[in-house]
Amino acid sequence: MLNQFSRTQLLIDSEGIDALQHARVAVFGIGGVGGYAVEGLIRSGIGALDLIDDDRVCLTNLNRQLHATRKTVGKYKVDVAEERVHEINPDCIVRTYKTFYTPDTAAQFDFSEYDYIVDAIDTVTGKLELVTRASAAGTPIISSMGAGNKLDPTAFEVADIYETAVCPLARVMRRELKKRGIKSLKVVYSREKPQKPLEDLSISCRQHCICPPGTARKCTERRDIPGFTAFVPSVVGLIIAGEIVNDLVRKCKKDR
Repeated sequence: MLNQFSRTQLLIDSEGIDALQHARVAVFGIGGVGGYAVEGLIRSGIGALDLIDDDRVCLTNLNRQLHATRKTVGKYKVDVAEERVHEINPDCIVRTYKTFYTPDTAAQFDFSEYDYIVDAIDTVTGKLELVTRASAAGTPIISSMGAGNKLDPTAFEVADIYETAVCPLARVMRRELKKRGIKSLKVVYSREKPQKPLEDLSISCRQHCICPPGTARKCTERRDIPGFTAFVPSVVGLIIAGEIVNDLVRKCKKDR
């Protein structure tokens, strides 16, 4: 019967669609990368999503984040994302967590109940905790490496963390994961050398922080404020969604 996923079904058949509709995916970080990952997942037919982020939409998010509009500035990103998800697929089961993921908040989540995990957060401590817990639970995870200060969306590729090069974040992750005995991690990364952002105090969040009231982690408290374009984070997010959908469908066909 004709439905909103019929065009996808032409490529992955009814069993593939069924596998996606019975899958639960957790997306940690609903920003430039995570927002587009959610978009790709919900439009592909993922049946359940957990959305984790404690941040609110800021005016400076409008240049790259899917859920950021003039109307959503000041709202929690997970709330805006949930509303969009249900506008696309009302049947999707969504759980939201207004939480900044760290080792201190990790106990809120049972990683064994997820079919896949998206790491789209921007702290090394949080990323390492996510990967470690996913590995312990045997749950597939894909991590976004550095998308900030990049200009070439065509340079991004999917690789194992130990096959990466150039990316400063990937270098740190390789070192720390090796210490923890984690031998593999699927990542999306770029060999493009990061650009150095302009030092222009007239447009600096350091001098003119406009984070909405109630924002827990203001720009003035962050170590680095990277530059972003509209097209780099979106590409990374959609690559992540594509990898998850293809992996879940392949697993379904393998288990037949």
